[in-house]
Amino acid sequence: MFRRYLSSTARNWNSVVTTTNDIVIIGGGPAGLSLASAIKTSPILKDLKCTLIEGNKLIDSLESYYDNPPEYIDKRVVSITPTSMDFLKKIGGWDYVKHDRIETYDNIHTYDSISGAKMEFDSPELATMIENINIQSMLYQNIKSVNNESTENELILLDNTKVVKIEEDPHSEWPILELSNGNKIKTRLLIGCDGYNSPVRKFAQIESRGWSYNRWGNVATCKYRDNEIRLSTGWQRFLTTGTLALLPLPNNWCSLVWSVPPEISNILNKLNDEQFKFMINAAAKLSEGELKYLYQIADNDSDKLIDEIKWRLEIFNNKPTNNSEDYPLEIEFIVPNSRAKFPLKLSNADSYIEDRIALVGDAAHTTNPLAGQGLNMGQADVKSLVETLEKSYMRGLDIGSKIALEPYWSDRYLPNHVMLGIVDKIHKIYSTDFTPIVWARSFGVNVLNNVPFIKDFMVQQISHKD
Repeated sequence: MFRRYLSSTARNWNSVVTTTNDIVIIGGGPAGLSLASAIKTSPILKDLKCTLIEGNKLIDSLESYYDNPPEYIDKRVVSITPTSMDFLKKIGGWDYVKHDRIETYDNIHTYDSISGAKMEFDSPELATMIENINIQSMLYQNIKSVNNESTENELILLDNTKVVKIEEDPHSEWPILELSNGNKIKTRLLIGCDGYNSPVRKFAQIESRGWSYNRWGNVATCKYRDNEIRLSTGWQRFLTTGTLALLPLPNNWCSLVWSVPPEISNILNKLNDEQFKFMINAAAKLSEGELKYLYQIADNDSDKLIDEIKWRLEIFNNKPTNNSEDYPLEIEFIVPNSRAKFPLKLSNADSYIEDRIALVGDAAHTTNPLAGQGLNMGQADVKSLVETLEKSYMRGLDIGSKIALEPYWSDRYLPNHVMLGIVDKIHKIYSTDFTPIVWARSFGVNVLNNVPFIKDFMVQQISHKD
């Protein structure tokens, strides 16, 4: 019923110049869909007229995934905290999750490539790895279910529809959206869940400040070589060139996120999957000097690369001082076409609100993925914004006014700012081989790793546990 409803709505709009909404959400990613789902499952907000607009073909891909998931886990995966999971359960989305495609892990092992200093974070259900499309699919199914239960003021989802222009109504000062299908929507509140280059933020003339890290995040879906079950552990090695992370997926698979400078990323991209696999195994164990030499071979004579790495890994693995438990299992297989890369950057908008405007998720802030907090920050934004809208609505305020949205901005800006700062400092501290800094960070890690109450506090911050 939901999809037929969407189709007939789109056809009927061909004869309509402008329609009016209470809320329009731009962006069909996890933030946009969770916001839409939270609004329509809210006892207070459910009767508001709400539309979600997504520029890409979203519905067919989400239906296809839900009905017949692909064989391999998608490369776009995220780590969600127990708090984010509880929120998804509260709004009903988790009822439709594909449980066989998620993996909860209990441990994170981090280690320094220069000094070897290690830290272990252990806690039951520390976080859960899940595909982006699994989150989107379950939220879409939840929205369908809610729409079928109540046919009044159903959420309208327009996919494959781009926002061509946003302008302000000269009379009401409400935003008016001109769509690629020729229709227009006027809305009391426009919410940007539309990513780093947010058109909504630009329309509101809100500045976003930050910088590029001059790093690329290289991702892939991989399978461990050994059948030994060690899936409840995530691994992070801090290299001066960036972070190598291997995070657990179901059935001995794992997700790779490897941050490197552009020149190394270009070298890695020239390698075939077999060569790239050996480079991952080398980066997890070998010294910075050896890796620098291997990058040169990969760039100039890649045919020799695998034999060179095999020889070096054999020597490393046979050293009596090396404990295999201190390192991740070696990678055996990379899913074809699962490799991709994206630029790493930090940004934070000067404000998350303006009259008739709210920004959520990457539209408001972006962060380095080394702490895996990007999506969780966005989910916290959604939860806070919905609570703000509920309180404002119950008090009889205009939900699009700046005064009604102010509590959301006050609640989320400082926690996001602090998290962005922490992640940025970690990145900078580990991006140098300057001896005094290496000594200081290693000393600090060794002390923290042996002080239980500090580690417990850090686990709470990572997992957002109470």
